[in-house]
Amino acid sequence: MATVERAKKRVSHWIVIAIILVLTIVYLIPTYWVISSSFKPFKAVTAIPPRVLFKPEITSYIKLFTKRSIVRSDAEREERSAQANWYEKKVLKLGQTIMGISPFPNRLFNSIFVAVLSTVAAVSLGTLTAYGFSRFKFKGENDWLFFILSTRMLPPVVVTIPLFLMYRFLGLNDTRFGLILLYTCFNLSFATWVMKGFIDEIPREYEEAALVDGYTRFEAFRKIVLPQAATGIAATAVFCFIFAWNEYVFALIMTTRNAQTAPPFIPSQLGVGLVDWGVMAAGASIFLIPVVVFTFLLRKHLLRGVTFGAIRK
Repeated sequence: MATVERAKKRVSHWIVIAIILVLTIVYLIPTYWVISSSFKPFKAVTAIPPRVLFKPEITSYIKLFTKRSIVRSDAEREERSAQANWYEKKVLKLGQTIMGISPFPNRLFNSIFVAVLSTVAAVSLGTLTAYGFSRFKFKGENDWLFFILSTRMLPPVVVTIPLFLMYRFLGLNDTRFGLILLYTCFNLSFATWVMKGFIDEIPREYEEAALVDGYTRFEAFRKIVLPQAATGIAATAVFCFIFAWNEYVFALIMTTRNAQTAPPFIPSQLGVGLVDWGVMAAGASIFLIPVVVFTFLLRKHLLRGVTFGAIRK
């Protein structure tokens, strides 16, 4: 009987693994399709039926990072081809010539700059606010917490027009500081609520012992609470970063050129008379890298932070 039970457990174990593998493959199909489309030739991207096997090339990435114009004649193409580099020749085959560097590197830098600084600001302020709500009792505490949460419930598109008018009056339109301020405000409520749950799980006795030993309240917070809440800070930072990184509506409405981020820029890449899906796929593939790297670096803290407090002794 024991042998039969072990065999049943082994079979059920392999069935679960098979189901997880199938679901993982299904989940990753869109990601694979976007990345593979970025390496397909222009005609293969929109081919019907779709092509699974193809000869990869990096023309879409070259087009993403360059400005181009149409070659007017065969004579002009031959003249440019004689002096062209290897990447310029790939574009010349499509009847285009490179005129300079595209705005994409600047848009990607804007995304990284705004997402990082807004995440740092939101998590820092949210942690301090959560500590205050967790350790001090005052009148109307629950009402204040609900008010903070209610700001996150509001759909961003509802306040876009009032914010646009206010930003235009204050001169914050198309500025990185304006986007950082906006993303920080929308992430602050989320960071406060999440961090309050983590700080509530940290015993007060640790801080009380530190205060008895002569620590100030801030020293106790910095040396006792912050190390204990590191996993929660990491988990909160990942979610705040993802929101700021993927945000589209505010970046589209509040910016035009100087502070524009990658999300509204990538869909604006049009080909010659047609949508250049290969270039969009290349932009989306590169856009995935920073958030994947950031999440990967914090993966240990993230897993423990998400499950923190779920199991109580």
